[in-house]
Amino acid sequence: MGAFLLRLVLRNCLRHPLRTFLTVLGIVVAITAFGLLRTTIDAWYAGANASSASRLIVRNKNSLNFTLPLYYRDRIAQIDGVKSVSYADWFGGIYIVPKNFFPRFAVEPRSYFELYPEFVLPLDQMKAFLLDRRGAVIGRKTAEKYGFKIGDQIPLIGDIFPGNWTFVVRGIYHGIDSKTDESQMFTQWDNLNETMKKLMPDHANEVGIFLIGLERPEDAAQIAQQVDKFFANSRAETLTETEKAFQLSFVAMTEAILLVIQVVSFLIIVIIMAVMANTMAMTARERRGEYATLKAIGFNDWHVVALIAGESLLISLSAGAAGIWLIYPVAEWVGHRFGSIFPIFLVSSATPWMAAAMALLIGVVAAIAPSWRASTLKVAEGFRGIG
Repeated sequence: MGAFLLRLVLRNCLRHPLRTFLTVLGIVVAITAFGLLRTTIDAWYAGANASSASRLIVRNKNSLNFTLPLYYRDRIAQIDGVKSVSYADWFGGIYIVPKNFFPRFAVEPRSYFELYPEFVLPLDQMKAFLLDRRGAVIGRKTAEKYGFKIGDQIPLIGDIFPGNWTFVVRGIYHGIDSKTDESQMFTQWDNLNETMKKLMPDHANEVGIFLIGLERPEDAAQIAQQVDKFFANSRAETLTETEKAFQLSFVAMTEAILLVIQVVSFLIIVIIMAVMANTMAMTARERRGEYATLKAIGFNDWHVVALIAGESLLISLSAGAAGIWLIYPVAEWVGHRFGSIFPIFLVSSATPWMAAAMALLIGVVAAIAPSWRASTLKVAEGFRGIG
């Protein structure tokens, strides 16, 4: 009986090829779009998810637009539990045209790369970077996108720090794993500071953030409180937080956008669910006489329900599988095309499972109404519709 019902389900799916094809196409597009939107949300949180529990970020309490004195570094280093301290500035700048965006930081190279072992740089390139004040280290993705090679010059038009700047590529780093941002550019903070001493003395010996490496991650909250207490009532009070909290503060600025994306991802599923339900309802109405005939020759209500539910699930799950498969190449293209916006654009392990659950939900919901109507159909009523 099971094999017979399965053959009927397969035949029913192919009785209206165009209708089935369009329905499958709609579900494929919906599932792919759902997976892509979920991946976009994951990409927004990629920086926070990849952050280390053993690092703290210290910034000006008022805003990131305000700086901190360089001498804070030595005071922070004296706190028990602090393993190392580095510092950095958001350099900004424009490479040829504003749309050529990639993150650019001026850093203290030795301590910075010690704090971020996930940025893997060959030893010879690190030595060359340290020896050249105008040197720069760039990520693999940025190097591939713009064709940068070791020894190339990168001209930048200053915006935060005015002037025309030229840096020489001395190193190209790669990430320790797929979750590492490979789009950034690092220059030497000392070079920036020397220029500020000449052009803007009041802004010399000032940094944007300090980065603290902890001996024990579990001491993060205690050390953060000590740092902020240490500089309380100073001319530049601090706000110290974990690296993850620091990253999430940027995500919070676009919380409304994330909410819209989440709503749209589920709205797409609701729309295709309504389309699928309408298709199955139309199919069930056309086959009222057939269902009545099956009941007349001994098939019970559950057999009829199995035919309708089986057809609905076969269409939705097969289309869902195709949509899930498409998520990966589409996400790879988006990640390559919009790498400057989403440095890490990877399909998480949870996304295909969520997409599969949505495909299953579409099939189940679409079959409920026509299955109930067919199961309650009287044989005589079904035969009235024939002819």
